[in-house]
Amino acid sequence: MKQKAFQDCYPEELSHCFGCGKNNKQGHQLKSYWQTIDKETALNSRTIAHHTPSEIYTAIPGFVYGGMIASLIDCHGTGSASAMAYLSQNREMGSLPALRFVTGALNVSYLAPTPQGVELELIGEFSEVKERKIIVDITLSANDVICAKGQVIAVLMPASMSQS
Repeated sequence: MKQKAFQDCYPEELSHCFGCGKNNKQGHQLKSYWQTIDKETALNSRTIAHHTPSEIYTAIPGFVYGGMIASLIDCHGTGSASAMAYLSQNREMGSLPALRFVTGALNVSYLAPTPQGVELELIGEFSEVKERKIIVDITLSANDVICAKGQVIAVLMPASMSQS
């Protein structure tokens, strides 16, 4: 059975993000999954996502725009944080009340030019897991070359952001 993407477990009213929202047809539609789950030491769990950016995200012909790279790291980080929160609480992903995380801080280091026209791979690892704050360290690779590293400090979405 194929596992469901983290972002596909978000409630309908919280699924409009440009980077990963299933309800944003003009967005990136990023999908994140568990790569490994370590139930004994959650910090050893890893997440994975793949995405091939459209050519409209050009920095210099042949290379991906840095803002696109940052947005992929951002959305993979918050999706991974949400999944980790559910795992930490031993709850099924998508069960209510929703555990939706947003970006508190984003730090991206660009290590090598990111080529266009190839699938990018994002791997997330956890360096801190608390009830309201989860830190996810992410590598973004193209053709097995690490092109960027990022850290997302994800915080539990404040009630003021909910439209319900």
